[in-house]
Amino acid sequence: MRYRSRVTGPAAALIGATAVLAGGRSAYAAGTGDGPAPGPETLGDPVYPTLGNDGYRVGAYHLDLAYDPTTALVEATATLRVRTTRALSRLSLDALGLDVRSVRVDGRTADFEQADEKLRITPERRLPARAHVTVCVEYGADPRRALPHTGWVPTPDGFAVACQPNLAHTVFPCNDHPSDKADFSFRLTVPDGLTAVASGTRTRTERLPDGRTAVTYRSRSPIATELVQITVGDYVIKERSGPHGLPLRDVVPKARAEALEPALSLTPGLVEWIEDRLGAFPFETYGLLPCNSDLAEPFDFTGLETQTLTIYRPNFLLQEEKKIGSHMMHELVHSYFGNSVSPATWADLWINEGHADFYGLLYRYERGWPDSLGLTSFEARMKDTYARGDQWRHDWGPVAAPTAANLFESQRYLGGVLVLYALRQLIGEDAFHAVERAFLARYRNASASTEDYIAVASAVSGQDVSGFLKDWLYGTTTPRMPGHPDWTVTPVTPSLATPHGRRDTRPHDHSATL
Repeated sequence: MRYRSRVTGPAAALIGATAVLAGGRSAYAAGTGDGPAPGPETLGDPVYPTLGNDGYRVGAYHLDLAYDPTTALVEATATLRVRTTRALSRLSLDALGLDVRSVRVDGRTADFEQADEKLRITPERRLPARAHVTVCVEYGADPRRALPHTGWVPTPDGFAVACQPNLAHTVFPCNDHPSDKADFSFRLTVPDGLTAVASGTRTRTERLPDGRTAVTYRSRSPIATELVQITVGDYVIKERSGPHGLPLRDVVPKARAEALEPALSLTPGLVEWIEDRLGAFPFETYGLLPCNSDLAEPFDFTGLETQTLTIYRPNFLLQEEKKIGSHMMHELVHSYFGNSVSPATWADLWINEGHADFYGLLYRYERGWPDSLGLTSFEARMKDTYARGDQWRHDWGPVAAPTAANLFESQRYLGGVLVLYALRQLIGEDAFHAVERAFLARYRNASASTEDYIAVASAVSGQDVSGFLKDWLYGTTTPRMPGHPDWTVTPVTPSLATPHGRRDTRPHDHSATL
């Protein structure tokens, strides 16, 4: 059965929801004070409480990186355009493993110190509230440096980056939280013979007199720091056209380009399928980056939805379509849920991963491809997941209440799918798809919380589903499934419980689409 986004009965509610929710954008409240003070070094995330910095918001980043293949080192300048939300005597950025050489604030040299994972900056002059300020940080980086955690993915011919969830500040100094999305531009300088690509589209190419080339990329839409992609290597850029003329471009290792073509050629059909359900693709381009590395560390995932250019293990994409198509859909769906609409906090990750698995599984079962359990229907997989509900809540907490240790466990993936399935069972298919499109339209290019999704679902469906969804998202036991009174939950077995505090070594590979 095809699940199309047909906005019928709830269409009027879709229009009305915009007015009802006009004031509902998630944001951390800016504090006020009588005089300049150091900005708080946190945004209060419930999963990563030390991540992010308050007292300002970033409007734009410009990253200027030069890669030297003889040393495998990067020389870089990060220029941030920020707006203060209070008077500041000092501000901070997230930064780890970066050799900071100088900092300027509005062109004036500023004092700085690096402590833990913060770069504390004391400007020559105190910054008034609501001021537009330029912060420029010159630094060096070693993509192969051993760090407690890193966003660098070194390759034999260069590097890529994979910054989810809390790793962007090992690549560039930033306000490393998805609630502070910003515009991005990149200038990447490499020797002739290497290719450099970043999120967005190329706007300029410069041939430099010393045998190097500098390319500039710019994104038309804001990007959360965790979704930035920058890659350098021996690549070829392959271009093709997607639905409605959408430019598609893949960045492919030259040595594997021919072998990877069958997987790359699937993208236009995947985009067409998801556009039928969620609307027009939200960005100016899309493509795949089969990164030139299959090492287990730090490449600890199969695919990652870096914005406009999804990064993959190349060996994964060398398999037949029925082994890869479902997960390719999962990563594509993140362009809508996760990228266009980013999580307000990391506790809202289920919105990203639950939706990606929801549509990825629908795509699989439409084609009759058995999943990893041998099941061939969405309903059969949901019945199996439902039976595991109390065990997962015991082991990994409620769907919308993760910890740093269990953030990427199955509860955020299939557990999130089960919540969406229950909502669809309650309100009906047409209303469900109207909710999906309304949510994406309301929070496009912004961040949204679980509470925001609940509010949209209630407004668009025409019924108060807040209690229903909160039971599914925050309850310690699994509620009854609408339409399936015969479904039962298996009792918890303490011996099967995951030890509390254990961090999985492959956190991104719990998708049911693999």
